[in-house]
Amino acid sequence: MKLAVVGSINTDMTVTAERIPLKGETLLGDSISYIPGGKGANQAVAMAKLGAEVEMFGCIGDDSNGQKMIENMKNVGIKTEHIKVLEGVPTGIAMITVGENDNTIIVVPGANGKVDKDYVDGIKDVLQTYDMVVLQHEIPLDTVHYIVEFCAEKNIPVVLNPAPAAKVPMEIIEKVTYLTPNEHEAVLIFGDEMTTEELLKKYPEKLLITQGSRGVSTCLKSGEILTVPARPAKVVDTTGAGDTLNGAFSVQIANGANIKDALTFANTAASLSTEKFGAQSGMPTVQEVEKELGGK
Repeated sequence: MKLAVVGSINTDMTVTAERIPLKGETLLGDSISYIPGGKGANQAVAMAKLGAEVEMFGCIGDDSNGQKMIENMKNVGIKTEHIKVLEGVPTGIAMITVGENDNTIIVVPGANGKVDKDYVDGIKDVLQTYDMVVLQHEIPLDTVHYIVEFCAEKNIPVVLNPAPAAKVPMEIIEKVTYLTPNEHEAVLIFGDEMTTEELLKKYPEKLLITQGSRGVSTCLKSGEILTVPARPAKVVDTTGAGDTLNGAFSVQIANGANIKDALTFANTAASLSTEKFGAQSGMPTVQEVEKELGGK
């Protein structure tokens, strides 16, 4: 199966420290590293490492960061021919602080903010050759919605990971195949009038809510709430765990798995990713996930 990701490509500038500093506080850091990132690129890498045929679509700047990001994606087998290089615009950057098994992140969009409708018009013919399109919120939201409308017209399944948190119009929710918010994102999109269970029952096998260490929940077509518990992990770095889950879920669904098996596989992949440092470098291979699942 062929999967397309339209999304962000960032350099993650990651600092590790004893803990995350308080407002106005200066701490000594332990280390600094420059790691390939961006939710779009992360999810594409997760899919490629799990054996899928993936192409990344998006924009980078004409700088060394952009070239490094392209090389990194090519190294894991991701197609990059339709990534646009923009003059005079920096490649996106995320400034990440990691401490006490948690992180804070500031994202400067740079070229990711230029993934516009004109760019999408230029890749529509190529997108139509893919079996599934995966989207996130680190490119302009009107572009995300434009792609969803196009894919709905062409009957291309869409996975929308609405992160970072932002409202999603109801007509867009109706048109996506899968929506994968965390609890915080779900409240922003749907409000807090309904319980999680009521919300899931309204969108059976479409809405998947991730709940960190409590796992991930959806409602089956039968009306039964399915919660796949998280695999216990020896956490080193949680950066990219959600991206791993989304990538792994997309690969499994595209390959014809049922939703329970897809979520079990995805949860295991996400958990394994937290046991190594770095978003992309920590992502497991299909062999590692299958070995873990086989050992149960």
